[in-house]
Amino acid sequence: MATLNHTGMSHTVFSLLGIPGLENQHVWISIPFVISYVIALLGNSLLIFIILTRCSLHEPMYFFLCMLSGADIVLSTCIVPQALAIFWSHIGEISLDCCIAQVFFLSSTFISESGILLMMAFDRYIAICYPLRYTAILTHALIGKIGVSIFLRSNGTMFPIIFLLKRLTFCKSNTLPNTACKHIVLARISCDDIRVNIWYGFFVLMSTLVLDVTLIFVSYVLILRAVFHMPSQDTRHKALNTCGAHVCVIILFYGPGIFSALTQRFGGHISPYIHVLLPNVYILVPPMLNPIIYGIKTKQIRDQVVHLFLTKHT
Repeated sequence: MATLNHTGMSHTVFSLLGIPGLENQHVWISIPFVISYVIALLGNSLLIFIILTRCSLHEPMYFFLCMLSGADIVLSTCIVPQALAIFWSHIGEISLDCCIAQVFFLSSTFISESGILLMMAFDRYIAICYPLRYTAILTHALIGKIGVSIFLRSNGTMFPIIFLLKRLTFCKSNTLPNTACKHIVLARISCDDIRVNIWYGFFVLMSTLVLDVTLIFVSYVLILRAVFHMPSQDTRHKALNTCGAHVCVIILFYGPGIFSALTQRFGGHISPYIHVLLPNVYILVPPMLNPIIYGIKTKQIRDQVVHLFLTKHT
């Protein structure tokens, strides 16, 4: 190892080990991966199809939901095929460039989802607090600009990560005890000072996810204040019901992620396989459950799904 560092040699191929400590259980672990991935692909594809083909759903809320479904498909695709290759065929080799690309797409898509959830909170705020101006404020042009802004923010904040990783010399080990490449996991096996990587990762976290959570919380404080000032209980119930699916998705998206971050920071005594499984859970579960939640709690979508399948059978 010292010779590699001294001569400036660096590993260009890495080996993903899957879930450390549970190698003998990889085939069984692959089953929930496959199930969640299939449900995520079918559910989100169906949701996108229904929203794009039904004129009655061409409203701001459903366009944001369409963006969320697209991001869900990309997010789960970033990790599941690679994990299944490890579980089934023990094919864990990945080049440095592919590893960095996976870090970029996985992280940027996660940030995009956070931005979309923030815009969905803004959508609910406008719908409840300014119902008469809803369509005038959230025009199709504005929604398009918001979508582009979310894309530029997520990709712009993650773009420097490519160069921060490319500058490192990986002369220690070329094994990664994980199912996918992660920024800090990859940086930690380098021989160089990674303080810049750590601080930039902290900056990205604070300027995207933490900021989004804060603004979502503020949005719902304003929404609740407006709801409690409504005259009738029936009106309050209807207003809160329109937010139900979104609140469930927010909890599902941020909850496991926050719990995983806390275990990474304070769970030194926790088994290594837990540290690997938790990030997989918060990447796999939301894409699988989001279309189910919206299908159950949103009457317009539920009616369109029923109509689609009944029409095909008649």
